[in-house]
Amino acid sequence: MQASTHSVAARAATAAGGALAGLRVIDLTQMLAGPFCTQMLADHGAEVIKVETMDGDGTRVTGPFCQDDDLRGYGGYFQSVNRNKRSIAVDLKTEAGRALVHRLIDGADIVVENFRAGVMERLGLGYETLRATNPRLVYGTVRGFGDPRSGASPYARWPAYDVVAQAMGGMMGITGADRDTPTKIGPGVGDTIPALMLCIGILAAVHRARDTGEGQFVDVAMTDAVLAMCERIVYQTSYTGTVPAPEGNRHPLLCPFGLFRARDGHVSIACATDAFWEALAIAIGRPEMGRDEAFATNAARVRNAQQVIDAIEAFTSVRTKEEIGRCLGGKVPFGPVYTSAEIFEDEHYRVRGMLVDVEQPGSAQPVKIAGVPIKLSRTPGAVRRRAPLLGEHTDEILLAAGYGQDEIRHLRDHGAVR
Repeated sequence: MQASTHSVAARAATAAGGALAGLRVIDLTQMLAGPFCTQMLADHGAEVIKVETMDGDGTRVTGPFCQDDDLRGYGGYFQSVNRNKRSIAVDLKTEAGRALVHRLIDGADIVVENFRAGVMERLGLGYETLRATNPRLVYGTVRGFGDPRSGASPYARWPAYDVVAQAMGGMMGITGADRDTPTKIGPGVGDTIPALMLCIGILAAVHRARDTGEGQFVDVAMTDAVLAMCERIVYQTSYTGTVPAPEGNRHPLLCPFGLFRARDGHVSIACATDAFWEALAIAIGRPEMGRDEAFATNAARVRNAQQVIDAIEAFTSVRTKEEIGRCLGGKVPFGPVYTSAEIFEDEHYRVRGMLVDVEQPGSAQPVKIAGVPIKLSRTPGAVRRRAPLLGEHTDEILLAAGYGQDEIRHLRDHGAVR
């Protein structure tokens, strides 16, 4: 059967704009977790309308800023997680502002928010209210301890940030130099991991809504998401009764698997199979260790971990990262520990499109942000536009929603929009 003209046109539009072209998202999030989720949707073609307060997302005032930027519309933090979005500034304390947002959501497929539980209900914009006028709506939330609808946590009213999720989700408890020194993971994984999971949940719900016409509530707790990523600690405790603790740069179940000193820093080496260990033993000039029953199996190497580490560091500590790479690269799982400066210089990140130049309003020079890591062959995601200035698209969003110029002036004059 020949495809209809409409379906052909729809596929062409999707290919040009990304796999999620045609989806409309109302983004009521701020800080990192929520905006990171909605940015991933925007990267792959969804239309994301960022609804901000009259003062804007709090990260707008967080640097760093370019030296020549006198505008200070936003700094690096905001730019990095709000690309590909449009901004409208609305005062949700006004009846007109709330009505406006309700109208936008009625025309949307997805709404995402990361307020504390109960805030949207007090504004008259809770899920049950919104689905009454838009039954296909997928409503996504990310909160520190989740939403009471899917499990009323005793901490549901507690505010939370990345470090709280890392701490209570078990990640810090197995990270650190030694068993007595739990350590925060460098990047904000307590935010970005929940964001990834929320994105998956939203897309699953959208797929279902297309078949049934019924949306649903999608709830991700930051703590739950971090625990899911730390799944090893659950089965270790359940199977053995032991409580895992920080192992430094080692792995409790695999050896060698971690970091090793180089002359100019550190490198990572991971031999999860005995075949890789045998190849490594040959590469470091210790072929006998690949055959010795004291080291030939992973279980044996875990028992004799310090001897394994000493043998490897005798090789790595007198060589630079580049020299070690020439010896081990392609033979065993290996990678140097990079600084951001080294990432900027590595050809891998250039050819993979992971360092992207974007305009920085107020500065004469473009800035770099991290690119789109998910590569689709037919409908690739892309950085199509810089992050928006506060309320930059208020008029065009309202005009598209059916407001007339006089109505927009009235809203602005009465402080409902900026």
